[in-house]
Amino acid sequence: MRQYLDYLQDILDHGTRHEDRTGTGTIRVFGRQLRFDLTEGFPLLTTKRVWMRGVTEELLWFLRGETNIQSLVQAGVSIWTDWPLQRYRDETGDDISQDAFEERIVEDDAFAERWGDLGPIYGKQWRDFEGPSRRVDQIERLVRGLRERPHSRRHVMSAWHPAQIEDAALPPCHYAFQCFVEGEPGDGRLSLMWQQRSCDSFLGIPFNIASYALLTHMLAQQADLMPHELIFNGGDCHIYQNHLEQINEQLAREPRPQPTISLPANPPDNIRDYKWKDIELSGYDSHPPIDAPIAI
Repeated sequence: MRQYLDYLQDILDHGTRHEDRTGTGTIRVFGRQLRFDLTEGFPLLTTKRVWMRGVTEELLWFLRGETNIQSLVQAGVSIWTDWPLQRYRDETGDDISQDAFEERIVEDDAFAERWGDLGPIYGKQWRDFEGPSRRVDQIERLVRGLRERPHSRRHVMSAWHPAQIEDAALPPCHYAFQCFVEGEPGDGRLSLMWQQRSCDSFLGIPFNIASYALLTHMLAQQADLMPHELIFNGGDCHIYQNHLEQINEQLAREPRPQPTISLPANPPDNIRDYKWKDIELSGYDSHPPIDAPIAI
């Protein structure tokens, strides 16, 4: 994962300072690419600990087509709580704590339905994209295409729905991905390239890398292929100005060997039915976590 550290240093060396939507301020560059060979290991950052349980639960949440935080919070994952919590505080004037808000989300279905929904974010667009004349389950179509027409150039997924952007709590940052197959099912290789318009390089990108690497493994297993290459294409690649101390701490650390990951020998028939317990991460030896505030 040396290339990730080089990516951070590149932003520090060549980026310009700008104000941003959150009021935090960023150092930013435009247009960067990272490539990971999945045959050499699972690209989970080792210069700080990345919470693989959170990565997995979020991805499974997307794959189930969910847009309400209730099941995430019930699984102990709070990574999407900030946005509905802020909306609740703004609209009600109640300065509720995050713990109290999440407790109500977990225990009160009516409260969760009213305040836990994030609008048409990733899960909605992946599993129920609404067009003018039809609705499309893009994940189901993708898996079917990989199985039946592996060499098609149409293995494309989009989370960017222009007509629904304003209804989402947060417009999609990683807005599209494409799959590419070499060889035939049984001994072929699957690569995945994703596009990201807005790249929180300290908090978000390590999470995104792990998530799309896991998705590549899942798609490959569903289509009887081997995972090969993962490619990140970033647009606005930035470091928040209140993450500089954490970035410098991370840059001073030496990467360690990458872990490996394995999926169940007997995979579920539907990609939405994987569970956290199905994912086995081995050999993950990382430096300690580095905390930093999220900008909303």
